[in-house]
Order: sequence, then structure tokens, then C-alpha cells
Amino acid sequence: MSWLQAIVLAIVEGLTEFLPVSSTGHMIITTGLMGMPVTEFVKLFTVCIQLGAIAAVVVMYFKRFFQSVNFYFKLFVAFIPAAIAGVLLGDVIDSLLESPLGVAIALFLGGIIFLFIDKWFTKEEIQSTDDVNYIQALKIGLFQCIALIPGVSRSGATIVGGLSQKLNRKTAAEFSFFLAVPTMFAATGKKLYDFYKHNGLPSGDEVKLLAVGNVVAFVVALFAIKFFINFLTKHGFKLFGWYRIIAGAIIIVLYIAGIKLSVL
Repeated sequence: MSWLQAIVLAIVEGLTEFLPVSSTGHMIITTGLMGMPVTEFVKLFTVCIQLGAIAAVVVMYFKRFFQSVNFYFKLFVAFIPAAIAGVLLGDVIDSLLESPLGVAIALFLGGIIFLFIDKWFTKEEIQSTDDVNYIQALKIGLFQCIALIPGVSRSGATIVGGLSQKLNRKTAAEFSFFLAVPTMFAATGKKLYDFYKHNGLPSGDEVKLLAVGNVVAFVVALFAIKFFINFLTKHGFKLFGWYRIIAGAIIIVLYIAGIKLSVL
């Protein structure tokens, strides 16, 4: 992996991780267009730079993370379903990750759903994440399990889960951001452990690439989160629906054209 490739991937991660457009789908497009061989370190890199995105959430909502213990309990309750499903269905998920076409279909179908989300969920009774109860948190966590299917989008699934529990758009998005912290931290920890078990510690150059990637992802995610909240509050989800449809179509075209695509 070159420095330029690392920076490009980090920018893509920062831009897409918290938007309902599937960061996995965008990593497929990016690595395919750059002709990157998907080595074990590349797989590690694409997961570990999520830590930079996590840091952006913590920095932007710093006070919220230190308001009450109940905040952490609710996140833990919401995190449990995906954690259990990830352990039990790990092999199935890995097999799905081998199909770029499957990711494209998930992106495309998800895009169609997002075209109608604003009409389906019109009741907005919960105006703050503080008002989310434990049952609602658990139900949102169940929606996160759907995102184990590559191409669905973790943020997209959890935001829809929040809307189904009568959270307004802003609150649903913020709860999705907060839930990303334990989810992505756990995914990164597991990936680091697996890499160490099979490959040992990353080399000095690899550590530098990881450091730069996380910094870039952090800075870009700060802007992406702020943009998304403002845009979502004013305009809803339709544009993201069309974008997902286009992204899915691009992957299908690249796949048909014979450009090697590897899911990360």
C-alpha cells in the first residue's frame, strides 16, 4: 500500500462511515479503481482507520459521553444483538464478503428503500437520545444486525431502526453515531487480534500508514458528521437513496467489466 492509497482510503472511510451509503461498498469501488491487491494489511487498514472516525464522534459529542451512566448502558444494550450475531454468523458473513455482486445488490435495494423512508416514518415523538428507553435501544440494536450483510450500511440500518422507534431524524442519526463507538471499537479490536495471531505485529511502515490513515479519517469524519446532520434534518433521505442506487450500479458495471473487486 502506498501513502497515496492510504490517504484516499482514509478519506473514503471518513466520508462514508456515518452516512447511510455503505462504507464497505465504497471501499470496493475505491480499491478496484486503484487496482490494489487486497493483502492482509490492507484488510487490517480498512478496519482500523475506523478508530479515527470513532474519535470524531467522541470529540463532537464529548459532553454527551460524560453525562450519565445510563447512556453507556443503553449503548451496551443496543450493541449486544450485533455482537452475538457477529459471533454466531461469522462464517456466513465472511462468505457474503466474497461477493461484490451481493454488495452491489444490497446497495441498490437499500437505495430504493431510502427513496421512501421519509414517507414511511412520519411520527417524531422522541427529540433527544436521552429519551430513548432500553427497549427502544434494543430494537435499534436488532436493526444493526441487518447491517452485518455487506452493502446494507451500519448507519443506514440503525437510523431506520431509530425512525421506527419514533425518533426524529436528528436523534436517530445521533444515536446511530453513538452506537458506532462500541461496535467499531469491537470490530477493530477483533481485526487487530486476528492480524497479530496470523501475521505478528505490523511493521514500522505499516504502523505509520495506520497512524496517518486514522488522522485523515478523523478530520474528514468531523466534516461528514456535521454535514450529514444538517442535510438530513432539512432534506431527508431521498438523495442518499439515489446515491446508493448509483453506487450499486457502478459496482455492477465494474464487476461485469472484469475489474477485480475485493470486499474488505
